[in-house]
Amino acid sequence: MSSTDGDGPGPELSRNLVYLLKHAQLRMAELGTNALTPYGIDGREMGVLLALADREPASQQQAAQRLGIDRTTMVALLDALERKGLVARRPHAEDRRRNVVELTDAGKETLRSAIKANDDAEREFLAPLGAQAAERLRKSLQAIVLRPDGRRT
Repeated sequence: MSSTDGDGPGPELSRNLVYLLKHAQLRMAELGTNALTPYGIDGREMGVLLALADREPASQQQAAQRLGIDRTTMVALLDALERKGLVARRPHAEDRRRNVVELTDAGKETLRSAIKANDDAEREFLAPLGAQAAERLRKSLQAIVLRPDGRRT
């Protein structure tokens, strides 16, 4: 059956940016989930680990701001990561009302392995484009999503 017979998005929908971005995200999420499952984390948890990695210990609020998520969601994600032994929270030295969050050794090791697996999933996702087009896509998305200082818009 051809796409004109109803088996596919059709020419107008296949040009619609919202449709394309949604289905690209769904495919990348599927590949990412499959890649991260062996490490006991999901994409959102990996985002938290990445937001905390290679930085001074951050407050829960700082980590939430880096990811653009609300405080309640961040607390739930950190609770799950703490139960898995991947992050540790402790009171801030100067303001005991705030918690500082950092990766544990297990969290650092999990993140190292998860990054490699996720990179492999990204390469699989981008393979139809070829290396140069894949890099152009990444840079184009960064231009849309990130401010010149590297922070999210």
